[in-house]
Amino acid sequence: MSIIAGLVLLLVIYYYNLLVRKKNEVEIATGSINETLKSRYDLIILLVDAVKSYMSYERDVLIKLTRMRMKALSYNTGDEEKIELNSCITGALHQIIDAADNYPNLKTSTNFLQLQEKWTGLEVRISTSRIKYNNAVIKYNSAINTFPGKIIAIALGYKSKMLFEVPYDEALVSNVKSFSYN
Repeated sequence: MSIIAGLVLLLVIYYYNLLVRKKNEVEIATGSINETLKSRYDLIILLVDAVKSYMSYERDVLIKLTRMRMKALSYNTGDEEKIELNSCITGALHQIIDAADNYPNLKTSTNFLQLQEKWTGLEVRISTSRIKYNNAVIKYNSAINTFPGKIIAIALGYKSKMLFEVPYDEALVSNVKSFSYN
């Protein structure tokens, strides 16, 4: 009987350590993506400043983009809401870059071209961070949703995490149009 109890204890310790490692991997990936997104938020202000004098028709998108940035930077915004906000931000940024084609002076502006180049590089970094984050979340979610990890996860209060996905572009545009700042 003591051998079985010892094996059960070892199994519990093993899965406890496994879950803690997986949770830490998600937290590290979250920190990495948050750092990259912070760079994106800083770039948004520069981009809005660079294009606002050219883009009078896109004023609503610029205002919503600025508001989404402020909400994403807020300490009161949860992880799931940040993921949703960043999908909307991606859509708004795509709208601004696409709209630049309608403004020849803007398209040739050195400042705008440099910001566009920075934005493109930043989106690649975000994509890389998103992949790492999603891989960590998939492993974490699998660990807490399978037996016997599920029992330990319930005892520890661990909950499934949301993947950071970028929906299809049309959905991004509709998200930006429907965004309201509360």
